[in-house]
Amino acid sequence: MDFDTLILGVATLLFVVALFALLVWAFRTFFGKASSASLRKAREKRLGVIETVAVDSKRTLYLVRRDDVEHLVMIGGPVDVVVETGIKGRPHPLNPPHDDVIIAKTEARPPADYGNT
Repeated sequence: MDFDTLILGVATLLFVVALFALLVWAFRTFFGKASSASLRKAREKRLGVIETVAVDSKRTLYLVRRDDVEHLVMIGGPVDVVVETGIKGRPHPLNPPHDDVIIAKTEARPPADYGNT
């Protein structure tokens, strides 16, 4: 066996090992931890407690959001109760009227006279 052939064989082996390590690193980066972290973040956004209000010393109302649907739940006391379910998100506040809206003033109607019928 020639010395040049031995060096070429070792260099080829090191190149193959480095290429394999690079492929493993790329696979983990793009499909491993990053993928599971993004799925975990997506799952965390689906559920949340919007608001809580203490009813008395034992019971508390919770407004819970899952996806785009809210549920009102009373927890505490002898029994936990779902008060309302399927609430569709928050209602949009009413916009103020446009500037060109005119409220007309009218005369008051005379009271009805029920005695003459």
